[in-house]
Amino acid sequence: MAEAGTAKKTAGKKETPEEKLAKVCEEIAYDRKAENIIRLDLKEYSAVSDYFVLCTATSEPHIRAVAERIQRDVLEQLKIKPLHVDGSPESRWMIVDFGSVMVHVMDEDTRSLYQLESLWGDAPKSDAIKRIEAKAKRKAAADKKKQKEA
Repeated sequence: MAEAGTAKKTAGKKETPEEKLAKVCEEIAYDRKAENIIRLDLKEYSAVSDYFVLCTATSEPHIRAVAERIQRDVLEQLKIKPLHVDGSPESRWMIVDFGSVMVHVMDEDTRSLYQLESLWGDAPKSDAIKRIEAKAKRKAAADKKKQKEA
């Protein structure tokens, strides 16, 4: 019986501000055509940050565009400025550091070389692209239903 109560409590868990920030960063990266977007939940594994959002960009200009758009849109949507931005497109890796959330924008070779996902192999992972596409499908279905009712 305790297990059922625990499951119910977990299912109704409220999203934290840090989780919301991570999800917003994922969605912005997705909108800018970043690839292989993954969120690592590091709360139990790292004192540095609660979440890492990792994404792949296809070129130096793409790395810059994704990192700059994340900074701009997070400021507009959530009124949060990054604490620090590190790296450059020329280094093939930029980090947008919001403190509790760190967004790593890398090219494919750099991401393969450093394999950040494997450093925290036990940390829970979220495939952002699947979540975002499922959210878009639900919204499209709801919009279609509203159009039929109108």
